Amino acid sequence: MFSRLTTHFTEDYTTQIVRIKNEISNADAIIIGAGTGLSASAGFTYSGERFEKYFSDFAAKYGITDMYSGGFYPFPSLEEFWAWWSRHILINRYEKAPKPVYDDLYRLIKNRNYFVLTTNVDHQFQKAGFDKQRLFYTQGDYGLFQCTKPCHDKTYDNEDMVLKMAAEQKDMKIPSTLVPHCPVCGVPMTMNLRSDDAFVEDEGWHKVAKRYNEFLETNCAKRILLLELGVGANTPVIIKYPFWKMTAKNPDATYVCINFGESCCPAEIEKQSVCINNDIGKVIDDLLKS
Repeated sequence: MFSRLTTHFTEDYTTQIVRIKNEISNADAIIIGAGTGLSASAGFTYSGERFEKYFSDFAAKYGITDMYSGGFYPFPSLEEFWAWWSRHILINRYEKAPKPVYDDLYRLIKNRNYFVLTTNVDHQFQKAGFDKQRLFYTQGDYGLFQCTKPCHDKTYDNEDMVLKMAAEQKDMKIPSTLVPHCPVCGVPMTMNLRSDDAFVEDEGWHKVAKRYNEFLETNCAKRILLLELGVGANTPVIIKYPFWKMTAKNPDATYVCINFGESCCPAEIEKQSVCINNDIGKVIDDLLKS
C-alpha cells in the first residue's frame, strides 16, 4: 500500500509543536498508540545503571546484560526464575515511573475524547490517572498471572505474591513454597504476556477490545488525531500500520509520530503527518508550555 518512508520534514520544531497542539485542541477524537519508547522516556530503562542497581548479581552469575534479554534466560529452577521476575515486575509494574512523562501526557489530553492502544505492560497509564475503560493493553500486563498451558482463559492479580517473592528471596532464589501454580490444573503459572500462542485473552481483554473497536467505528471518519509515541519496528502491525492506514483513508486525520531515533511516515501521508525525532518527555513538556 505504501511505497516508501520519509524522515525529512520541512517544518521546524516550533511549527510542529504548534500544529500538534492545534490538533489536540480541535480533534473530534484522539487515539494514543504507545510503545516501549514512551516508558523509556519516563525512566523505565532496561539497561545501564538501572539494570546494575537491581540485577548486578544475575549479571555476575549468568552474564545477563539487560532486563529484556534476562527475561528470556533459561534459569535452572523455578525458584531462580521467579526471583528474577518478581524483581522485574516489582520495579517495572508496581513502582511508578521515575519521570512524570505519563502524568504530563494525561494533563495534555485528559479533557479530550481519547482512547489508548498500547503494547506496554507496565500499568503506567492507570497510575497517571487515565480512565481504565479507555485503555487497551493488547500484549498483557505484568500485574497478572496465567496458567502456562493455559488450561482456562482467566488471569490472576499477582501483587501480593510478587511483593512476597521479592521480599523473601535469598541468593537469587525464592522459597519453593512461593512458586505460583495454576489453581485449576496445578502446573506452574507464568506472566500474562503475549510471547506465544499460549497468551490468555481473558474476559477483561475482550471487553476492552470491543470498546476500542466501537471507538474506532464511531470516530475513524471524523477529525481524528493518531498520536503515536515510542512505537518501534518490533510489532508494527498492532499500532503503526493501522495508524498509517487510518490516516490514508481519512483526509481529516492527522498522524503524529514522536520517537527518538525512529520517527518516520509513508510518503503518501506526509502532508497529514507530523514526525518528531526527539525525546517524548521533552516534546510533551513543550506542548504543555505552548
